[in-house]
Amino acid sequence: MSLDALLADRYSVRAFRPDPVPADVIRRILATAQQSASWCNTQPWDVVITENPAATDRLRAVFLQATASGQPHPDWPWPEQYVGVHNERRRKCGFDLYNAVGIERDDRDGRMKQALRNYELFDAPHCMLVFCHESLGFYGGVDCGLFLQAFMLAAWEQGVHSIAQAALAAYPDPIRAHVGFPPEKRLLFGCSFGYADESHPANLFRTERADGPAEALFLND
Repeated sequence: MSLDALLADRYSVRAFRPDPVPADVIRRILATAQQSASWCNTQPWDVVITENPAATDRLRAVFLQATASGQPHPDWPWPEQYVGVHNERRRKCGFDLYNAVGIERDDRDGRMKQALRNYELFDAPHCMLVFCHESLGFYGGVDCGLFLQAFMLAAWEQGVHSIAQAALAAYPDPIRAHVGFPPEKRLLFGCSFGYADESHPANLFRTERADGPAEALFLND
């Protein structure tokens, strides 16, 4: 597919089938994503992938235990608040998802259960975690974001669905202990991937995009 088609067709999957992705396909996706640009070619992404469903189940258990044991404490601070159009888009995305899965706006328990689906990895057979050395700061994180985008597009080119998950950075200490990384490796985000359960209502809605070129500031002088 062309880049236009990949970007237009890819969507965030919130319900996966249990079928694993073949190991050679995962490695092909990673090889493509490795071509991502980075500042001074530092290639700062430290990647952990669960290659089979058993490894994914063990990671899922660590996440669920962490959510039950305390408050989130991500290595890098999340947004303090969403304002203006950013808040409008965030709220619309959330309400559209809740509508798709039949959760009423005043159903706080339902919304909480849906949020916890992040830590169940949406039943995906695989999960990728991306870490970056603390010394590289903000720009290391930017480079890792480029890698994540490349990974998701390369996956979709292979017919593999995915969802980027900042929520998976909420409990970095138990995750670091699970994968054997030192504290200077900071957890940025995760990405669950596999094959979509296309009949699940969570996968039947689509987010919208602003008309980017129309909103861009073009300088001619």
